[in-house]
Amino acid sequence: MMPRQRRLLWVLAGLVLVATAVTLVLRALNSNVMFFYSPSQVQAGSVPHGAAFRLGGLVEQGSLQRSDGGMLLQFVVTDEVQRVPVQYRGLLPDLFREGKGVVVSGKLQPDGGFQATEVLAKHDENYMPPEAAHALKNAEGKGERP
Repeated sequence: MMPRQRRLLWVLAGLVLVATAVTLVLRALNSNVMFFYSPSQVQAGSVPHGAAFRLGGLVEQGSLQRSDGGMLLQFVVTDEVQRVPVQYRGLLPDLFREGKGVVVSGKLQPDGGFQATEVLAKHDENYMPPEAAHALKNAEGKGERP
């Protein structure tokens, strides 16, 4: 084999390794991406079935119910247009309150409820998750608020 052919073979092997590494990195990043949806988007059927995503909005007043010794929680997340019932097993953040902003991670169940695996709450009086604020603003702009 001539030196020129050997060099070409090394370059091709290097390109294959780089392409493989890029593919693996992109697949890993893609599997960790979690999209945000509002209750209106969930009710409209815009969410992928069986995929994990984040749901954000406000915790509806009077919707929080505890059972199983306080570890099983049910509440409703709303964007003041649509509502999605959420079920969560675990401890809630200290700042979790009815009427305040929340983002929950999990999956949509066949019955239309949301099974949460993580609950994130606001951190001060003026804070609302940016995605939730945007969803509320869009709902207001379309005149969908009751």
